[in-house]
Amino acid sequence: MPETPDMPETSEGILDWLEQAGRRPEGGLRFIDRAEKATWFGWAEVRARALAACGGLQALGVERGDRVALVFPTGIDFFTAFFGALLAGAVPVPLYPPARLGRTEEYLRRTARMLERSGARLVLAESRVCRKLGGAVEPALGCRALTDLPLGTARPVQAFPADLALIQFSSGTTVDPKPVALSHRAVAAQAEILASFWPDTTELRQSCVSWLPLYHDMGLIGCVFPALARDAGLTLFAPELFVARPALWLRTLSRYRATISPAPNFAYSLCLTRISDAEMEGVDLSGWQTALNGAESISPAVLRAFCNRFASWGFRPEAMTPVYGLSEAALAVTFSDLGQPFQVTRFDREELAREGRARASAEGREIVSVGRPVPGFRLRIVDSGGHDLPAGAVGRVWIQGPSLMEGYLGDPEGTERALRDGWLDTGDLGFLHDGELYLAGRAKDAVILRGRNHAPEEIERAVDEVSGLRAGSVVAVSWLPEDAPGEVLALFVEATREATPEELAALPDACREAVLGATGLAVDRLEVLTPGALPRTSSGKLRRGETLRLYLAGELALLEPAASLLMGALA
Repeated sequence: MPETPDMPETSEGILDWLEQAGRRPEGGLRFIDRAEKATWFGWAEVRARALAACGGLQALGVERGDRVALVFPTGIDFFTAFFGALLAGAVPVPLYPPARLGRTEEYLRRTARMLERSGARLVLAESRVCRKLGGAVEPALGCRALTDLPLGTARPVQAFPADLALIQFSSGTTVDPKPVALSHRAVAAQAEILASFWPDTTELRQSCVSWLPLYHDMGLIGCVFPALARDAGLTLFAPELFVARPALWLRTLSRYRATISPAPNFAYSLCLTRISDAEMEGVDLSGWQTALNGAESISPAVLRAFCNRFASWGFRPEAMTPVYGLSEAALAVTFSDLGQPFQVTRFDREELAREGRARASAEGREIVSVGRPVPGFRLRIVDSGGHDLPAGAVGRVWIQGPSLMEGYLGDPEGTERALRDGWLDTGDLGFLHDGELYLAGRAKDAVILRGRNHAPEEIERAVDEVSGLRAGSVVAVSWLPEDAPGEVLALFVEATREATPEELAALPDACREAVLGATGLAVDRLEVLTPGALPRTSSGKLRRGETLRLYLAGELALLEPAASLLMGALA
């Protein structure tokens, strides 16, 4: 089994770093707005604002161990509330702010559920968000804006390594989001692991650009805490800005000569289709040393296309770094080798399905390596009984390391299922090849057809290049309909707003042919949906189980023929 040297247990934590930071002029937070204007806050100012919030929280009655939910967009208020809660001895619970129009009821139900699961005693949010939440949330201390906190003298509370530092909701791809309880020890260990990959030199100060949500582990734990630990600079802008203008990401990386930036695979795909050459004028990506790619299935075609497209602006293929992690590990589990070309290996699809083993084949399936365990982590590939499998065999990925969760808050049964004798069952399927991890999907998401398990990601990737289909907006599921002789395979695809009537008419057959050609599977049902119809988690991942539930309940927004013609006319 792959193994790396243990990391020494850290003697410092988030609040120690917050107190020590601010000594370097380049250390702090830079926020970029829609007009690409920057606003800077040094770490010392961040701490001063947090101390004021700490005093207000304590005057309000917040006590050590209380959970405080935070509902803020990307901006200084989030950090004021987050660090203020920590200084007061409370446990921050970052939640996502309302964004999608027309889904207010869904948002309120989901938020109320997360508040209930976390046991939050107070919600901190913008005034308009408090009004929107209304009676849907009723914690003991209500919902308040930072400006509504009473004045009080801050009395910072000492944090011990075993104390909870954060409640991080898992993305809830296959089930309702779970409140992951992370200790100060775990969060500090993860931050130090990540910071160790990018040491500063006399010639180079590492810095990061991120548009990832701050309520998500990759954005908060992966970007903010390592920058704080190193007293470094971090440049941030809102995820909705990235979706509207993907070029802003690359332009910001160039302008501030950032060396590190992470994103899910869909972001790299979006850059390929939504960035014009004109928007790249003057951009230089040669300083981008590590383009982390994780949080969802990684497409080899997208990696190659991104590297080829942006090579003209200095992007180097060896900067592309596939990784693997999850909330229950406080983020990173494996990294590809930094500064080395990413590894894509072709495996025989039939062998994977029939024997559970991976063997090279000239006509097989390509899978991207997500690398080896980060320092302090170990992993195993086991069968359903928890027995180790040989290299090449597909099984459940179990991990062990210094930043594992304490458990799921208030869910001892779920915790017992996930944590077994110090190992975390990730719920992901994978195998080892030449000592590196390759992911084959999620155990609970497996498409089961005619007695065989198939990874839905493989089926979904097969239609990546079908014209008229919205990139990254495909869901494959299987189920047994009433009175049916066996499981059926259904594919749900979102059309683009720009699709012509001809493309929409050809879309079903084109998707069926693509899936049959790539996987040998026949799609039994195919539904074309309106843009944005597929349900997603707070971090943007597609929810396959929820898609099927909505479809069977008749609640998915299917694209009717009349709507197809209208969309074509408006394109």
